[in-house]
This record gives sequence, C-alpha cells and structure tokens, in this order.
Amino acid sequence: MLNNIQIAAAIAVSFLCTAFLRFLPFLFFRKGKQIPLFIQYLGKVLPSAIMAVLVIYCLKDVGTGSWQSGGAQIAAVLFTAVLHLWKKDTYLSITAGTIFYMILIHFLLV
Repeated sequence: MLNNIQIAAAIAVSFLCTAFLRFLPFLFFRKGKQIPLFIQYLGKVLPSAIMAVLVIYCLKDVGTGSWQSGGAQIAAVLFTAVLHLWKKDTYLSITAGTIFYMILIHFLLV
C-alpha cells in the first residue's frame, strides 16, 4: 500500500513528465523558424489516424456481444459521424453521440 509521500512523488513525476512533453515543441520550434515539412505532415495526418484507431478500438467487440449492444454502438457511431459532418463541431458531436449511445443502451438493454 502506498503512503502519502509515495503518492505525492508519483503525482510530481507525472506532472513533470507531462509538462516537459508539453513544453518540448516550444524548445525545438522557436517562433519565426520554419516548421519542418515532416512535422507539418504529421500534424495534418495524425488526428484523423488517431480517430480511426479509436473508432476501430471502440467497435472491436461488436460481433461478440448481444445484437442490442452492437447495434447501439454502430448506431451511435453513425449518429456521431453524421452530426459531425453536418455541424462541424467536435464537442457537440462527441457529447451528443455519447448521450445518444447512453439512451440507446438504456432502452435496448432494459
């Protein structure tokens, strides 16, 4: 069991690592310097790739559960995608998609 000093140390190390990683780009890419093309490319490609991986991860167990659960997951993903394409608002899409999914599983799995 961890004591308070160990917990504080773990939090401090986590904070320092996170802060270091957040400030690192500002050390390498000073204001006024050109950002390398590879980094610009990653900035354009990675957000979509990460979202695709997250969607695949969320849907990986669709065929193994009940049809209601899988149907709710697929319906929520489609709802979220359509809403995002329509409104172009990430926060709205994620929030509304989550609420829609919760409503579906509440009524389908009761």
